[in-house]
Amino acid sequence: MTAVADNRQAQATVFTVLFAASACHMINDTLQAILQSIYPMLRDGYALTFTQVGIITFVFQVVASVLQPLIGTLTDKRPMPYLLPVAPALTLLGFVLLATAPNYHMILVAAALIGIGSSVFHPDASRVARLASGGRFGMAQSIFQVGGNIGTAIGPLLAAAIVVPYGQMSLLWFCGLAMVAIFLLYGVGGWHSTHLATTAKKAASKVSAYSQNQIVLALTILLLLMFSKFVYMASMHSYYTFYLIDHFGVSNGSAQIYLFVLLGAVAVGTYAGGPIGDRIGRKGVIWFSILGTLPFSLALPYANLFWTVALTIPIGLILSSAFAAMVVYAQELMPGRVGMISGLFFGVAFGMGGLGAALLGVLADHTSIATVFKVCSVLPALGLLALFLPKAAK
Repeated sequence: MTAVADNRQAQATVFTVLFAASACHMINDTLQAILQSIYPMLRDGYALTFTQVGIITFVFQVVASVLQPLIGTLTDKRPMPYLLPVAPALTLLGFVLLATAPNYHMILVAAALIGIGSSVFHPDASRVARLASGGRFGMAQSIFQVGGNIGTAIGPLLAAAIVVPYGQMSLLWFCGLAMVAIFLLYGVGGWHSTHLATTAKKAASKVSAYSQNQIVLALTILLLLMFSKFVYMASMHSYYTFYLIDHFGVSNGSAQIYLFVLLGAVAVGTYAGGPIGDRIGRKGVIWFSILGTLPFSLALPYANLFWTVALTIPIGLILSSAFAAMVVYAQELMPGRVGMISGLFFGVAFGMGGLGAALLGVLADHTSIATVFKVCSVLPALGLLALFLPKAAK
């Protein structure tokens, strides 16, 4: 009876840590989404071009892209569990600067700080999710990531409900969320600290089941698939509201609600991908989630308002299911390098999204927002490359 009770307590502790990491991911990505959701306000308030709007995303995401794999590699070699609370502290500072920014350059500094906060958060938080998984790595990664997707989904609603009516200074109200994340991540860091010896021992004992050539091929294909996924999602995150406003004449507030529909579908799809990958294998989930988006993405630029919003639901559901499977697949390619892989994949996601947003902004300035969505509609065709991935263990 004592053994059973101890086992139940251990399982409860694991899920407590897992959901705490997911909750902090929700807070982190809520704050990021609020930054992106107020682009129309920033454009009007600071007389920005689409190129300048794209550069905000570029700065925020490329800073995170460069730092995340570096931080992940560093903490693989020298774990620092109490580094986690630093992440929301940096984001908090970024929000203070964003709320009070006197000019465009200060907005870029604020965006960079928010990006640095994300770069500190993702590698170690993803590592903690895997450590707390109890062996169900896809499920754990999905729970962790769905927190971020929920945050990304509710960010536009909070922007529409609070920032749009009350102005830029109301961004200071969200600093309380960052303070909650600091508290929770301090506790998660303490839990991680007590498991460092076991984690290091297990990581050192694992050897990849794949050859070097298979690892290089698989990582190359995964990075190309991420290019397809995240450049397409950059068009949606950064320019979907502009598309709705300029193409259909909807209000800013209505555009944020329609963005929530898309991001809510992304949250649901993100959770589904991991457990399905645990059951049927990662490869099938990966190729279907990219290529399966193609019919809907091709139709979207030619749809009316109703069907535009309706098409974003299957796009969000299908396309988002890939990421958890991709991360776990890559972690299985290189056991013991969880931080580096997590940092690389989250970093590449940020970098491709940021670079894509900047380039798409230039394209929008020289053509139109509608052209951006027509160009991006073919990107999911790259999902065919997933057929060449080496078969992964379930």
